Amino acid sequence: MTPVRVGVFGLLGSGNLGNDGSLEAVLGYLRAEHPEAVVDALCGGPEAVTTRFGIPATRLHWYRGEYRTASRVGTIVGKGLGKLVDAVRTAAWVRRHDVVIVPGMGVLEATLPLRPWGFPYALFLLCASGRLLRTRVALVSVGAAEIRNRPTRALVRWSGRLAAYRSYRDAQSRDAMRAMGVDTARDEVYPDLAFALPTPSANPPSDAPGPVCVGVMDFHGGNDDRARAEEIYRRYLDGTIRFVRTLVEEGRPVRLLTGDECDASVVAAILDAVDSPLVTAAEPASLADLMKEMAAADTVVATRYHNLICALKTGTPVLALSYAAKSDALMDRMGLGAYCHPAREVDADRLLEQFRTLEKRSAELRQTLAERNQDAARQLRHQFTALTAALFPATDHTHARQESP
Repeated sequence: MTPVRVGVFGLLGSGNLGNDGSLEAVLGYLRAEHPEAVVDALCGGPEAVTTRFGIPATRLHWYRGEYRTASRVGTIVGKGLGKLVDAVRTAAWVRRHDVVIVPGMGVLEATLPLRPWGFPYALFLLCASGRLLRTRVALVSVGAAEIRNRPTRALVRWSGRLAAYRSYRDAQSRDAMRAMGVDTARDEVYPDLAFALPTPSANPPSDAPGPVCVGVMDFHGGNDDRARAEEIYRRYLDGTIRFVRTLVEEGRPVRLLTGDECDASVVAAILDAVDSPLVTAAEPASLADLMKEMAAADTVVATRYHNLICALKTGTPVLALSYAAKSDALMDRMGLGAYCHPAREVDADRLLEQFRTLEKRSAELRQTLAERNQDAARQLRHQFTALTAALFPATDHTHARQESP
């Protein structure tokens, strides 16, 4: 039997732990349910993906300076030529596959600064190539949000329309795609793919106050906040520093965590401002590393979406410094909707008040999270069953014939 050729696509191996965690979950599904599949990637960091996951990988963009600001003529020409070359490269890559999976990630949103001719254009090329070349493209448990910028909105809308399979990580993502003109009648909502990853064992609870994990982010607002990006960043950083300093003054150990390589500058700023041996920084290389840190904590305060997921998945009470509606939806789904604080308007006094309330309810919330995590695991099993039926029908039929007497 000819092996099924599966491609995975996205900003993978580029330093974002959440994106790589979504890939890890999909590879786990493929290896368990479709071990015969031959898998490779078209991604942002091919060397990192090959080293970590052991699959061949190709660079997403022909022009290596794709995400640098185009200020010189040579850069502008290179980017423009790259768009044409990428159209051919993407089609040639898609043609070599039976199935292409976009594993999770917020690929249909613009909650962080985003240019239309960057990743939205790359995703459109993928989905259009899949439709033209009859390769099934699946957007699996992805995030979406309504987009105001017209070129970006159009590219995202057509990407959604051209995909052969769509599922979303929350109901508001599906609603956003419907509002942008995509027929979502057959689309389902499932938890984020990271909920399918293994969970480390939690430390037994102690009577003495334990460490607090603080997940930080190099946060400058979203696509519509460019004019006040520095103001948003300064308020976020100052509020976080005040919060950490207060915890240290109370004798609490604080462990700083990141979710992307760019967050290291925020960690450095906090360590410089709060000079105490009680404040330390981790260097996580995966969502598994993040979960180990959070499983050892009493409480977590985090900004990045997948930092929140790691805390929730380990059953550790978490307070979200929320920068987008997706964070609020996630927290609400897991029973912690009351513990969200706006990342754009961090008020250290209010944050501390919410934090103390969260800690008082710790035992109750840990039980809630245990129940919600069981439900998330069950839903993701259904997701993978549905994905197999949608993307691998020939394989299913072959197995049925082989198993029949």
